[in-house]
Amino acid sequence: MPTWLTQPWFDAQRELADAQPERPGATARMQYVLTGGPDGEIRYYWVLEDGKLLEDSLGRLEDADLTLTMSYDDARKIQTGELDEQAAFMQGRIKVEGNMAKLMALLPITSSPEYRELAEKLRAVTDY
Repeated sequence: MPTWLTQPWFDAQRELADAQPERPGATARMQYVLTGGPDGEIRYYWVLEDGKLLEDSLGRLEDADLTLTMSYDDARKIQTGELDEQAAFMQGRIKVEGNMAKLMALLPITSSPEYRELAEKLRAVTDY
């Protein structure tokens, strides 16, 4: 079982995400920054094209459309289902820099049944 925020976990996430439906226009290069982690700041990224997760990895993404910054604790709560990502965004717990139009186009995906199912499957194979 891969540990959250390790490369094997990102690989498992991408494999599970292969079953997600195509969503034309849901395309973005997203950099995530988690602050206050046990070993300091953690950076990872996603590359989405029409709703498909093409890349996800630890590290920095050149030319990101968006950078989302949140605390490690909030990111963990989102991942485990204890905190809704849209609520965290609306409460200002997720700071966003970059193309807000791209982010707003992606937000409805997070409430779709397919995305919720993906999140549950990922939780089931994650060691926290």
